[in-house]
Amino acid sequence: MTKHLLGEFECKVDSKGRFLLPSGLKKQLGESDQERFVVNRGLENNLTLYPESEWLQISREVNALNLYNKKNREFARYFFRGATELKLDSAGRLLLPRQLIEYGGIGREIVLFAYGQRIEIWDKESYEKMMANEPDDFSSLAEEVMGKINQESADDKK
Repeated sequence: MTKHLLGEFECKVDSKGRFLLPSGLKKQLGESDQERFVVNRGLENNLTLYPESEWLQISREVNALNLYNKKNREFARYFFRGATELKLDSAGRLLLPRQLIEYGGIGREIVLFAYGQRIEIWDKESYEKMMANEPDDFSSLAEEVMGKINQESADDKK
C-alpha cells in the first residue's frame, strides 16, 4: 500500500501525451505501486492519478454503494467515466489518454500535486490560477474544515 504522498512536481508533456514520472514522487510510492496506475477525471477540471492499489480500494468502496439508488448509480457512472489503466513505459513515462487530456485542458506543462494516496494532474496555468485564488481568510477555512475533525475526535472519546 502506498504511504501518504506529498509534493508538487512540474512536468513536461510531449506531443503524444506522455510525461516522465518524477523520481522524487516515484520514491514515495511503495515498490508494488511504482509501475501501474489508474488515471481518471478529477472533481475539478483536472485529472487524478491513483497507484493501482489505491484505485482498487476506492473501486471497492464505490462498488459497495447501493446501485439501486439513482444518485449512487449516477455517481458511479461519472466517477468511473474515463478511468484508464496506465503502466510506466521503459523510459519511466506515463501516457495520458487523449480524451482525458482534453477534459483536463492539459497543455505542454503540468503540475502533479500529490497528497494522501492520490496525485492530481493539473495544466500548469490552471493550477497556478487556482492556487493564486487563495481564500482571504485561510485561518477561517482551516477552522471550519479541521475544527470538525477535532470535535469529532472529542466526541469519540466520550
